[in-house]
Amino acid sequence: MYEMYFSYEGEVIRLPVNPDKLTVQINNKNKTISLIELGEVNILKDPGLTDISFNILLPGQNSPLAMNSKDPEFYLEKFKQYKKDKKPVRWVVSRDMGSFDMNMEVSLEDYSFEERAGEEGDIYVSLKLREYKRYETKILNLQSIASTNPTSSEQPKTVVVEEKQRPAKEPAKQYIVKNGDTLWAIAKKELNNGSKYAEIAKINGIKNPDALYVGQVLRLS
Repeated sequence: MYEMYFSYEGEVIRLPVNPDKLTVQINNKNKTISLIELGEVNILKDPGLTDISFNILLPGQNSPLAMNSKDPEFYLEKFKQYKKDKKPVRWVVSRDMGSFDMNMEVSLEDYSFEERAGEEGDIYVSLKLREYKRYETKILNLQSIASTNPTSSEQPKTVVVEEKQRPAKEPAKQYIVKNGDTLWAIAKKELNNGSKYAEIAKINGIKNPDALYVGQVLRLS
């Protein structure tokens, strides 16, 4: 059993019905070349960005499969916002046993939705996500330096001045509470020190460390 979330600008939404199939593709960046007398060889490179795809149901009516479901329009507006804002969103898959959880920043590449006859109000959505890696950019300015000798026929020299831009601000690290979590266990797992549970409680304004609930978003820094 697992739960799937999107986290964006401090807001976390949980998908009402878990997809029955999740495809994760690690893209290949290797290059094949041909060498004399040896033939084809494979030049191994770092893996490309990860692609994720799945289909979800947004129930239009009360459904025993839905978990705290909102109207389909709510989720469709969120997907529209993710595309419009041109910013990455955090995608989280949380499993009951705590193994093979997935937590990464992604871009919403494509999505489509459809209605089906006989299923009034239900919306089926197909989503394609792509792993997002934060990076910094550099600006190279070309400047010409003229000779100090006015009679010299020497051509001006061109130098490259590198201006390093500040990297995009990293968002505060967050953790989504799962079933069975405690502040001590979270501090031990995420901060390598269980005694830092008090710091997490203070950051998040938690007066009772035992009063956690599934889906709660905790700031860790």
